[in-house]
Amino acid sequence: MRCGLRRSRVRAIDILRSAEVTQMIRVVVVGATGYTGAELTRLILGHPGLSLAGLVGHSTAGEPVSSVMPALAGIVDQDVAPFDAAAIADRADAVFCALPHAASAEKVAALRDAGLVVLDLSADFRLRSIESYREWYGEHPAVDRLGEAVYGLPELHREAIRTADLVAVPGCYPTSTILPLAPLLRAGAIEVDGPIVVDAKSGVSGAGRAAKPRTHYPETAESVRAYSIAGRHRHTPEIEQELSRAAGTEIRVIFSPHLVPMTRGILSTCYVRPRAGFDASRCTEIARELYRGSPSVHVLAAGECPDTLWVRGSNRAHVSYTDDVRSGWIVAQGTLDNLVKGASGQAVQCLNVRFGLDEGAGLSQPAMWP
Repeated sequence: MRCGLRRSRVRAIDILRSAEVTQMIRVVVVGATGYTGAELTRLILGHPGLSLAGLVGHSTAGEPVSSVMPALAGIVDQDVAPFDAAAIADRADAVFCALPHAASAEKVAALRDAGLVVLDLSADFRLRSIESYREWYGEHPAVDRLGEAVYGLPELHREAIRTADLVAVPGCYPTSTILPLAPLLRAGAIEVDGPIVVDAKSGVSGAGRAAKPRTHYPETAESVRAYSIAGRHRHTPEIEQELSRAAGTEIRVIFSPHLVPMTRGILSTCYVRPRAGFDASRCTEIARELYRGSPSVHVLAAGECPDTLWVRGSNRAHVSYTDDVRSGWIVAQGTLDNLVKGASGQAVQCLNVRFGLDEGAGLSQPAMWP
C-alpha cells in the first residue's frame, strides 16, 4: 500500500510541473517554531503556489500555533503537530526541515523513506565527504542518504536541483561568501596559491531562538565579537567545498565570523589577489554574466559597498567588487538576510526550481527599509 502511495505521489508531483495545472503544492514545515521555521511559514503564506499543510514541532507539539508564534494569531488556526513521517506524507508533497544538525538527519531519512521531497536547512547533508562531516560534526545519523543530496544554491546548481528529492539548503555564512567569490573562481580571475581571507559579520538571529548567554541582549547589544576563528567554524568546510568546486582545484579560506548587535543580516568581506588583466570592473562584468536572470542576486557597480539594510527581510543578495589600489588586491563583498536568502527564502527558491515554478515566486518582496 505504501509503495502505491509513493507512486501516486510521484505522479502527482509530475502533474504539478505541467503548465496546464494550477494545483497548489502542499508543504509542511518541521521545526516550525524556530526562527527559520517561522520565516518559512511567513513566506509560504504569501506564496501563490504553496499551501501550508502543517507545522510540526517537538517541545511545543499540541500547543496552538498562535501561542507559540503570536505573529500568526488570527492567521494560522491549528495546533503544532508532533513528528510523524507517515502522517506528513498523507497530506504533503514536500517538506521543509528546519532542525539543527544531527537532529535533522534521522527525520529527513524517514521523510525520504515516505516518498517526500525534502528541503533540509541543517548542515547534515551539505558536505559531500563523510570524512569531512565526521571531522566537523561527528558521526552522521543517516550516512546512506548523504550521497543523494544536492547543494541548494540555485545560482550555481540550478539544473541539479530540478530533479533532486533531497536538497541541502546552504548556510547563511557560506551563501554570502560563495556568491561573490564563485564567479571569480570559475573565470580564473584570482590567484589560488594561497588562502582567501574572509571577514564576516552576522546578526544575532543566526544563533537561533534558544536562549544562550552569549546571545543574551545585555551581552550583545554593546558588543562586536569574533568567534570560532582560525579554522574552527563549522561553515568553513562548506565554504571550501563549494569554492573548490567552482575553481576546479582545492581552495582554502581563512574564515573569521563576528557577531554584531543587530537581529538580521550578514556581510562577508573577502580579500583576493587578482590575476593579470582582472580588476573590480572586470569582476563585476563576470558576476553579472553568471547571475544574469537570477531573481535574487544583484551585482552592484564596481566600488559600491553593500549594506545589510538594503536586503533586510528580502530574498535578495547584493554582491560587489572594489579595487584596493595600494595593495593591488580586490575586495569582494556579499550581503544578505541570514533568515531569508541565508536560510528560509533560499529553501523556497529551491522548491520553486524543483517543482517547475517561477524561481522567484513568493520571494519578490523588496527589503524592509528603513
